[in-house]
Amino acid sequence: MRILTSLSLLLPGALAAQASAADKAIDRAVAAYSSVKTARATFEQSITNALTGSAIPSKGEFEQSRPDRFAFRFSDPKGDVIISDGKFVWLYLPSSTPGQVIRAPLTADLEGSIDLIGAFFSNPRARYTISDAGEAMIGGKSTRAVTLVPKGDAGFTKARVWIDGDGMLQQFEAQENNGVTRRVRIVTYERNATVASSAFSFKPPKGVKVVNSDNLR
Repeated sequence: MRILTSLSLLLPGALAAQASAADKAIDRAVAAYSSVKTARATFEQSITNALTGSAIPSKGEFEQSRPDRFAFRFSDPKGDVIISDGKFVWLYLPSSTPGQVIRAPLTADLEGSIDLIGAFFSNPRARYTISDAGEAMIGGKSTRAVTLVPKGDAGFTKARVWIDGDGMLQQFEAQENNGVTRRVRIVTYERNATVASSAFSFKPPKGVKVVNSDNLR
């Protein structure tokens, strides 16, 4: 009985410590992200479909100029690009839909579904229920894993983010509304890198049809 009583006294303290660790990790990430004006990164991604059990790997480079310009250029599958020029998002994915590029107006919902890092660390306490998910080594770095569950509509139902001691995101996993799970590991990350404005412009290749997203509804 004495042991059980001792455990019952220790448990709330342990849970509070875990919650505090998660809060501190989120605070570090918010502070780190708020200092970012531009960024350049390389990443590895895996998209898993729970219904089919299939997993699609990819990798590439990401560039960003806040608040609304970003570019994903994939090296695998080579040639796929997703670019926001601040007004439109261009999705050119010849590996899966050759011969066309989708042009969609940049809305808050669309931006949030693509720029997940920004979605995670912009006012997170108002947007998510936050809980601790323990410690983990990611890419040789010690991180704190934190689970985020949206309080309202979002492009995902649950996410887990792995944050290092400097507040930098090392990996994230999001269970998206369409049923797939997206896991992204940040391989390299350069804060406030020199990024050319031309990185965020897209000119459709010759012979490629431009499809407005409104026409897909």
